[in-house]
Amino acid sequence: MTPATFVDVVVIGAGQAGLATAFYLRRAGLTPGSGYVVLDAGSQPGGAWSHVWPSLRLFSPPEYSSLPGWLMPPAQAPGFPPATHVVEYLTRYEQRYDLPVRHGVRVSQVRRADDDPHGRLLVDSDAGTWAARAVVSATGTWGRPFVPHYPGQEDFAGQQLHSARYSGPEEFTGRRVVIVGGGNTAAQLLAELSEVAETTWATLRPPKFLPDDVDGRALFRVATARRRALDAGGPDPGGVASLGDIVMVPPVKAARDRGDLVAVPIFSRLTAAGIVWPDGRSQAADVVLWCTGFRPDLAHLSPLGLRGSSGHITTEGTRALGEPRLHLVGYGDWTGPGSATLIGVGRTAREAVSEVVARIQGPASPVGGHV
Repeated sequence: MTPATFVDVVVIGAGQAGLATAFYLRRAGLTPGSGYVVLDAGSQPGGAWSHVWPSLRLFSPPEYSSLPGWLMPPAQAPGFPPATHVVEYLTRYEQRYDLPVRHGVRVSQVRRADDDPHGRLLVDSDAGTWAARAVVSATGTWGRPFVPHYPGQEDFAGQQLHSARYSGPEEFTGRRVVIVGGGNTAAQLLAELSEVAETTWATLRPPKFLPDDVDGRALFRVATARRRALDAGGPDPGGVASLGDIVMVPPVKAARDRGDLVAVPIFSRLTAAGIVWPDGRSQAADVVLWCTGFRPDLAHLSPLGLRGSSGHITTEGTRALGEPRLHLVGYGDWTGPGSATLIGVGRTAREAVSEVVARIQGPASPVGGHV
């Protein structure tokens, strides 16, 4: 068996959360390679941003979409930056700070080396094992698309796909497409597809549209105010969800103006030919596009036994309550308002690294014979 590589900190994932964490580890003076390493399953930089649909744009200008240390440069095209610009920014960010990212390395599991709570965590991958004094999981959600179950789903003779696999409207031209979901992804893909296909938008509850003048800047201010209120021990003033669910970006406004931005209640089942509502009404469909979100990608942490009945890992800040050597960054609102956004993840990463560095600069972790 190949011996483990010893390192102080392993960061799993090199998307926005992993890069922000690596930035602060670098700033704390840890040595790249022996002090910290970033393992990423993707063959190229960009994280989940390299997989989104081509027409996706941010909700806000570059300065509201930046990681710590370096503002995102303006995009050449007018309007808010496209996803391709974000990928370019993350690629250059990784290079700018010479971060020790190992691309094409898929982590299979994180496990304890032994029963010593001050010992090492072992990070197993297809490129070997790392023995770390601390692990930061920054894997996000992209690896776990969520599709709800509906009766008859397996009988549907048409095409079903999750929005994670959507690559553009061309293949849907002239087809009957049912779009399922009540968030920004569903609204934006409806806006795009309704120009080339016959679309039906099915939602669990009526969509909540933000006012036309609200974009990512306003949402960031709301998230910041909420974080400050919670940090001060005050009541939760509510996050961005209290304002609405859907940002009225230009394509969505255009769909509204065309009369295409209309939702119907969710169907109750599928048939070979299409969808059926509880009252018996039916509609033929060629495609069902599930814009139903993602779930945190936590399978690699299963050996640690930290997930509760809800399926989530309970944290205090970013630290896992059941395993103080593990931190989660970019883990949605469970680690703080806005922590899964480009601009919000920096604060979460800084807090995680502060705790990690304090831990590893304490008494040296003993190296047991189980590694």
